Amino acid sequence: MIDIDSMQRYVSPVNPAVFPHLTVVLLGIGIFFTAWFFVYEVTSTKFTRDIFKELLVALVAAIFSGFGVLFLLLWVGIYV
Repeated sequence: MIDIDSMQRYVSPVNPAVFPHLTVVLLGIGIFFTAWFFVYEVTSTKFTRDIFKELLVALVAAIFSGFGVLFLLLWVGIYV
């Protein structure tokens, strides 16, 4: 059995002081790519669409928005 006093305290790899900054930056980038995706879908015809570009832009938007929401939850105190 390990004694609690001999254990090391867990330290987060990301400083909690930068959670607000990461939230704003990551969500801003995610919103940018989401807007780019919507503009691309609206302005292109079915003959000029490229499925690879659509999937790539959507994937990048989803990744940045997902991490932005994660840091938003951490910022407000919902530790996931």
